[in-house]
Amino acid sequence: MIQATLFRVVLLSGIGLALAGCKGGDFSTSRAGFKANYLVARVALEGGQYDKAARQFGSLLRTAGPLEPRLRLEYAHALLRAGKYAKAADEARRVSMELSGTGRSAALAVLGTAEHETARAAILKGKTGLETINRMKAAKAALTEMLANNPELDPTGGMAMRLQQIETELVTVL
Repeated sequence: MIQATLFRVVLLSGIGLALAGCKGGDFSTSRAGFKANYLVARVALEGGQYDKAARQFGSLLRTAGPLEPRLRLEYAHALLRAGKYAKAADEARRVSMELSGTGRSAALAVLGTAEHETARAAILKGKTGLETINRMKAAKAALTEMLANNPELDPTGGMAMRLQQIETELVTVL
């Protein structure tokens, strides 16, 4: 739920950028195709078809141009929802280094969640070594920064609760 709200904030920014670049009635086939493929990806994401959404967003990245960071963030979100946590973390980390402000915070929310879920899966398998600890610390750092810079992106407190959970879990693995 929180991720959906967070993503809608980022989505509206991305759609605004996309539409701002379009001139009324002056669409080329490639622009219309890009827009149609984007809508397919969004509908898939919103409809719970996360693997399909990830494939669509991944394919859109090749021709995204200046929208690439925003689309990569949506790609990371689709990967996160599809349970591909390590890949989602990689993509969100990349975006967090490219964006600033609210966009960066949105990427940090995905990054923190993905790193946390990756670490939790490792803990369930009995892997509590350095890699797991580092993932947990990365999750904590990402969510701490996100909440410090843009607390409005966590209107229901879900990210803050996740951060508390991470802090508790870190004590058990250290």
